[in-house]
Amino acid sequence: VITGRIGEKGKESVFRLPETTVRLVVDLLSETSRGNPVAIMPLKTEFSTQQAANFLNVSRPFFVNLLEKGEIPFRKVGSHRRVRFDDLMRYKKKTDKRSLEALDELVTQAQDLGMGY
Repeated sequence: VITGRIGEKGKESVFRLPETTVRLVVDLLSETSRGNPVAIMPLKTEFSTQQAANFLNVSRPFFVNLLEKGEIPFRKVGSHRRVRFDDLMRYKKKTDKRSLEALDELVTQAQDLGMGY
């Protein structure tokens, strides 16, 4: 926990930041110092299919196919699909995990075959 004072002299406020908040701020500063863009948004933020596809770095038709197959939950607003950010992150974590597992398996196979990896 970090405590401090902020504000103009005579109008200062005392604040306390929990450790999780301090870690978040440090992570944000680390990323921006490396030149990486950072965004903060509520988990309940909803994306259009194009925004979500851009976030996952896939085409919009591929993303819409994921929705239609039930891979990612969505809701319709009129004829438009909306995807919650937390659902998008859940899908991304799942696919990232699968990709790492597949890569680990390829490395194991390459080592077993003496390919020098």
